[in-house]
Amino acid sequence: MPSLRAFVCGTTSHGVHQLLRGAPRERRVFPANVFLYEDGDRRVLFDTGYAPLPWRTGPAGWAYRRLLPPTIPPGASIGEQLGAEAATVTHVVLSHLHPDHIGGLAAFPHATVVVTEPMRRTMADPTLRAGVLKALLPAGLEPRLQAVPDRAFRLDETTGLRTADLFGDGTYRLVDLPGHADGHVGALIAGRVLLAGDAAWGRDLLGHEARIRPIPRAVAHDATAQAETARLLLDAERTGVRLLFSHDHHPSDTDLLQDQRTDEQGQRADEGGPS
Repeated sequence: MPSLRAFVCGTTSHGVHQLLRGAPRERRVFPANVFLYEDGDRRVLFDTGYAPLPWRTGPAGWAYRRLLPPTIPPGASIGEQLGAEAATVTHVVLSHLHPDHIGGLAAFPHATVVVTEPMRRTMADPTLRAGVLKALLPAGLEPRLQAVPDRAFRLDETTGLRTADLFGDGTYRLVDLPGHADGHVGALIAGRVLLAGDAAWGRDLLGHEARIRPIPRAVAHDATAQAETARLLLDAERTGVRLLFSHDHHPSDTDLLQDQRTDEQGQRADEGGPS
């Protein structure tokens, strides 16, 4: 039976009022989640969480840690949590290239690493504006990259989203979710659970893009596309697709493919976001 598990691979914290105008003065802890999909011989990771500290990433890494201070307890990295299971991972799908999503890549030297074509270009010539810390990318990655071109994405009439069938059998489809980062993608699993990456910082923040403050808006690759992605995700949710974001709190040791309609903030998905 296919299954989907979440692993918390470090956390960061940030003021919600610093993200959205009119939000409560609340400093929230945001986990860096990694999702493991298992189906027969396939073992597919979605993102890899934070790298263990210390990072050797120079001034750019220092600035990143000042802005979004990571907390990575011993044993929290995805490689450490999986242990011997790490060698059985067949594919790693990256939603995008920010440090809290690529930090664990070195633990999977034999896995195929799935990226979009824009991500592949960014890897070849990363910039500070793109939020990529090149030192976190393991050496010798290029031969293992599977870069999915834009032409592979097709409109899915059921969800209204553009998807690309990773294995050709409909079980695991990449989802085009532009805005947060260049080439940002999610994954639609078994047609009913959508790993939405950083399309929003959390489910309760989805749909409030008009309230995003200037600094986080400027950091986004394309704020207009981000707002349109949010609209499409909300529409897809109304069709019955369950949205799981990378920085919400998800239950551990639970098969997330099961039908769980209460979101990780303890509220129904249709209750809306912060006041």
